[in-house]
Amino acid sequence: MLMELSKVEQRYDAVVAIIRDGLSVTEVAEKFGVSRQTLYRWMARYESGGLESLADRSHRPHHVPHQMPAVLEARVLELRRQHAHWGPISILHQLRLGGTEPLPSHMAVYRALSRHGLIEERRERKRLPTYKRWERGRPMELWQMDVVGGVLLTDGTECKVLTGVDDHSRFCVCAGVMVRATARPVCGFFAEALERHGVPEEILTDNGKVFTNRFGRHPTEVLFDKICRENGITHRLTAPKSPTTTGKIERFHRTLRTEFLSGRAFSSLRTVQDELDAWVVDYNTVRPHQSLKMATPAERFLKREALGPEPTLDLRSFHQDRSGDDWVSRTVSLNGTISVSNQVFSVGKHRGGATIDVHVTEGLLEAWDGMELLKTVLRTSEGVVRKKRAEVHGSH
Repeated sequence: MLMELSKVEQRYDAVVAIIRDGLSVTEVAEKFGVSRQTLYRWMARYESGGLESLADRSHRPHHVPHQMPAVLEARVLELRRQHAHWGPISILHQLRLGGTEPLPSHMAVYRALSRHGLIEERRERKRLPTYKRWERGRPMELWQMDVVGGVLLTDGTECKVLTGVDDHSRFCVCAGVMVRATARPVCGFFAEALERHGVPEEILTDNGKVFTNRFGRHPTEVLFDKICRENGITHRLTAPKSPTTTGKIERFHRTLRTEFLSGRAFSSLRTVQDELDAWVVDYNTVRPHQSLKMATPAERFLKREALGPEPTLDLRSFHQDRSGDDWVSRTVSLNGTISVSNQVFSVGKHRGGATIDVHVTEGLLEAWDGMELLKTVLRTSEGVVRKKRAEVHGSH
């Protein structure tokens, strides 16, 4: 091996041993512990440049063919600043759409962002080996809906948002802000989504009380379920503690929190809704999605093919006017029963003393507690119904 002399001195001694002393290249290579090819390089450098040429040279290349041009790097950084949550793949896709030639590599974009401190290293989340991505085959086949919190007003109020996405396209069909997630506002935003986008074949939600009471202690049909039933929508429910079943809406919530809600407080409910509407437009029409092969949700959602005439939307349950002659009010007795035209039926002892509304039709009696349909029974009495015009009761 080379001794603890300067590298230039050792290389000079090796070259002199060959040129002046007449030793063979093989002998000198063994003596100095280097390869024959290295000795030939030292000799060539010494002959062309003398002693100084034996000093270490920089290994930095004079030209880097894959180096990103400064103009293109500035464009990458500008796209990142305009869209703070775009990663290298989204930025590269935008450059492609803009006609950039030649395109940089994915890693070149990553390195540019990293050099300027625009990449935050995140721990990769483990994906269970049993996880399998699935999606419906076409738009309007299935919507996923849920309620998410975390919307803060400057007065300290925390609001909720009813969200909905189309399973096939990830298109956001609903994003309505409310102070409390009760039946009336939730079903109001649901009705608006149906009026704007049409009637899906199925809807998937969790078992929240605002969506269903099928598995409650006293099962009843809530307004959300009733709207689904009257419009031929199959209302599917997730199994308890199974968040991956509604994975697309959960992923949408993560994006919503990160890009729209994080660190913000809004002055009013109207302000939140206006800004959220603008963000949803950008999400649906501008933001490319890797899971959609870099298409936008709108590009997938609007490609739906007509499979026949659109079903007629029925929102009479939501827009019911309970001041008409086909509505009466009744106070529930202590044993949980009410009487309409001498026909007695039970709505549950736990509602004793409460005032409920009853919708009287030719063949049915529907008992409503606010927006919750408690019970539907066949009308067996043909007698006169007392107090035909009922006072209007507030929604829950």
